[in-house]
Amino acid sequence: MSALVLDGKSLAAQTEAELLARVEKLKQSSGGKAPILATILVGDDPASATYVKMKGSACRRVGMESMAVEMPSSTTTEQLLARIGELNNNPDVHGILLQHPVPAQIDERLCFDSIALGKDVDGVTCLGFGRMAMGEEAYGCATPQGIMRILEHYKIDIEGKHAVVVGRSPILGKPMAMMLLQKNATVTICHSRTRDLPGIVAQADILVGAVGKPEFIRAGWVKEGAIVVDAGYHPGGVGDIELSALADKVSAYTPVPGGVGPMTINTLIMQSVESGEKSLG
Repeated sequence: MSALVLDGKSLAAQTEAELLARVEKLKQSSGGKAPILATILVGDDPASATYVKMKGSACRRVGMESMAVEMPSSTTTEQLLARIGELNNNPDVHGILLQHPVPAQIDERLCFDSIALGKDVDGVTCLGFGRMAMGEEAYGCATPQGIMRILEHYKIDIEGKHAVVVGRSPILGKPMAMMLLQKNATVTICHSRTRDLPGIVAQADILVGAVGKPEFIRAGWVKEGAIVVDAGYHPGGVGDIELSALADKVSAYTPVPGGVGPMTINTLIMQSVESGEKSLG
């Protein structure tokens, strides 16, 4: 059996071409105005700075504009809340991204939740999560929403399947489980205190690795014919799942790199364009 490769990189490139056309149409109908994504970087973490630059580049590729907001590592919670408030009230800003992590003295959750729902294009607010979980309109958290887009694009049947999500982070594992539940999967969430993790993984028709540890989920745990989604990325180009031994065992899998990763930023950009269309269209 040769597994179907769920190629997020090619899907992201295809989507960018479509978004470019949508942004151009929006500019024509709004007197040249383009959607604007404001990115907030607090401190000088090199990895975070790289991620913010990548998001700015992705904006430019589809004809959007990005507003880079840089704040010092000494920033307080109150100062960050004030800056987010200014962006909430700026009608030219259609999406707001607060780059994680922020310095330790800042209440990150409070700052995330101060982002206006209509501009929460990264899907990080508790209100957005709650609305999504209840089946109401909201922007999905970017990585799990990107995964759902991959599954939809490749026509992976979710309904009635047993989906196992390994990881319970607020921006990946938990929203991933809720999104799969919305599509009528039967969902099990596993974590560091789960007993007999290999036994539960072995039951998965759809397996999502989101635990943040390199190749933590072993190939021998995965049943034949499963759909495998690896949301991890670690030095050496490996994910959270031991993928090298699964190509001839499972029915489909996301490669690392080139699977989930490209769809995270792509989903952020897509949702920014959607926000711009609601405001400018």
